[in-house]
Amino acid sequence: MDLFSPVTLGDLQLANRVVMAPLTRMRSGASGVPGDLVVEHYRQRAGVGLIVTEGTYPDHEGQAFVGQPGIVTDAQVEGWRRVAAAVHARGGRIVLQVMHGGRVTHPDVNGGRRVVAPSAVAINGEGHTEEGKQAYPVPHALTVEEARATVQDFVSAARRAVEAGLDGVEIHGANGYLLHEFLAPSSNLRADEYGGSPENRARFVVQVVTAVAAAIGAGKVGLRISPEHGIQDALEPDRADVLATYGTLLDQLRPLGLAYLSVLHREPAGELVQELRRRFGGPLMANSGFGSVTTRNEAVALIEAAHADAVAVGRAVLANPDLVERWAGEHPENEIRAHLFYATGAEGYTDYPALQVG
Repeated sequence: MDLFSPVTLGDLQLANRVVMAPLTRMRSGASGVPGDLVVEHYRQRAGVGLIVTEGTYPDHEGQAFVGQPGIVTDAQVEGWRRVAAAVHARGGRIVLQVMHGGRVTHPDVNGGRRVVAPSAVAINGEGHTEEGKQAYPVPHALTVEEARATVQDFVSAARRAVEAGLDGVEIHGANGYLLHEFLAPSSNLRADEYGGSPENRARFVVQVVTAVAAAIGAGKVGLRISPEHGIQDALEPDRADVLATYGTLLDQLRPLGLAYLSVLHREPAGELVQELRRRFGGPLMANSGFGSVTTRNEAVALIEAAHADAVAVGRAVLANPDLVERWAGEHPENEIRAHLFYATGAEGYTDYPALQVG
């Protein structure tokens, strides 16, 4: 198999194995409704095998960024319907990443609402709000009943995404947001059924994924994790605990037959990721980028060595809407303009030039 060959991930049939990683771009305004600019951004990138959208909040408390899109209101659903239609018109596939920000937010981001987490432990740092940079607040520790209600928020978001015409969802269990906060011992200090042992810390994520799979079909559901990533104070320094926590998570999810497992890790071919892949028993989407840009050579090698079934690519897809065409023909790539990633307009978003051949 090679990077440019088709692959099936659950119910998702991909024309190639290059996946657009979920990439926060904050272009959806105060309403959280994807507009014309967002539609065009995703339409341009429909040549990848699969687009995973930017993280999209399933309830208003879970909004982590100013300008982040949601999947809560009817207007937001209609915005995503337009995105899905534009991608499908070009033959592409697209899933919605459902992301609850957990404690990675502020009342000046989420409309004056609560900030929630597994435990009342604040992130040491500041976040960008409507009023400038502010310290992260101490979050409200979810009760068991509130946690169960949040599971249903994920289910509702997934149903809305499918109703809007998207091909499925990716559940965000990575990068220090709510689901990862339950998994990580540094952010989960609970003593009830959701805390303490690796099995208990994995329980909330198991419940979310299982409920979403039951609602829309497991073949339309992917899960993203980032073990050992150590970002936003979701620290996991003990490899044995990491393996126990994520191992029990994947042991319980394995029978569902999910579409894929996406793992963000600096060593996708390494022992940890490959062991988690075995425990999961389904397609693996590898993502080594974050600290470094994923290159063509790395993506090709991961597939050819059978270390992954697909490769999630971030910055290269942002700078090259036609990345698959460029990589397939070994053409030069556009320069990445990182200083415009989180701007508000078309510049650095929909104005990257297409490949000129001949």
